Amino acid sequence: MEKLNIQRLSQTLNYLESKQRELERQMQNDTRSIDSMIRYIKRDMLNEFQLSDFDASIKHQLKNTENFILIVQNIIEENTEA
Repeated sequence: MEKLNIQRLSQTLNYLESKQRELERQMQNDTRSIDSMIRYIKRDMLNEFQLSDFDASIKHQLKNTENFILIVQNIIEENTEA
């Protein structure tokens, strides 16, 4: 993965993590809009950065944001070292 794409992926991941934290803080309130945004961000990341080329299991983690984040962090780390 190109260095620029790794930087963009890292920034997008940071944004996704912030939305996940926001969702967790607002458990008592209506979180449908945040939840929808998180689903959109994950799908967009998957397609834009072709993440399934780096880890085939990532498609199965779209419903589990925490695992999705961990996989993306691993992809970033692996491609930063290369």
